[in-house]
Amino acid sequence: MPSSYPPWSIDKLHTHLKAMIDLEFWTIPYYFTAMYSIEDQHHPAFKTIMNVVNEEMLHVELACNIANAFGVDLKNHFTAPLYGKGIPHLSFALDTPSPIGTFKPYSSELGPLDEKRINTMCLIEYPQWRTGEGVNLRDSITKYGSIAAFYEATRYGASLHADKIRGNRNQVDIFANFFGNFKQQTISENTTKGMKQIYHLMEAIVYQGEGKTEGQANIPPVFQNTIDDPEPEIDHYRKFLSIRDLPKLPEIYHGVTHPSHS
Repeated sequence: MPSSYPPWSIDKLHTHLKAMIDLEFWTIPYYFTAMYSIEDQHHPAFKTIMNVVNEEMLHVELACNIANAFGVDLKNHFTAPLYGKGIPHLSFALDTPSPIGTFKPYSSELGPLDEKRINTMCLIEYPQWRTGEGVNLRDSITKYGSIAAFYEATRYGASLHADKIRGNRNQVDIFANFFGNFKQQTISENTTKGMKQIYHLMEAIVYQGEGKTEGQANIPPVFQNTIDDPEPEIDHYRKFLSIRDLPKLPEIYHGVTHPSHS
């Protein structure tokens, strides 16, 4: 990395690693709520969102493995996500070009698979479009234009503290059977060798979610679901675009936003 990049304290890295978990965890109820609003569970959109949610669960696992390798204290870390106040740690207007004009209206409130929700899902998984411009470092974890930019900066911070990495510290690989080519989902090595494994786990998250080269590259075989995804090479962004581009969104259940308690 260029010497002009600012140093990161280990505390700043820990803060980003916790935010990484929060961001991945936030997507799961949001996507699940939209998915279960679909009346016909045989509709292709239902299966598409289900496959994305399964990979988001994997992302939470990988993010926790990375954080644990750096000694982050995750005891009592998981709390119910907050919805309706924006997407955690992202500000889409910072991206270049800003995707907000394309994906509107949008809403961070839980809700059915409608125009607002599918636009938001595309925004969350929107690729970083400034390919090859280097790491975009921000002072605040709330000021990244995309998940890809957030991970790029976190990877930089992690590289500065490779000496803190300890393998086999609270590592799990619950989803190993679903990804036959992605066997190493844990951090088993220390320091520099462990950093290579961390890079690998971060690559899996970014490739599956936002893709690479401005969202046009397929997911490499090593990170593809080998069990139950009919399109394992397609990243989350393009999967959500395929739903958004349908001539008509699937029929959904309608509920009462604020039901009476009587």
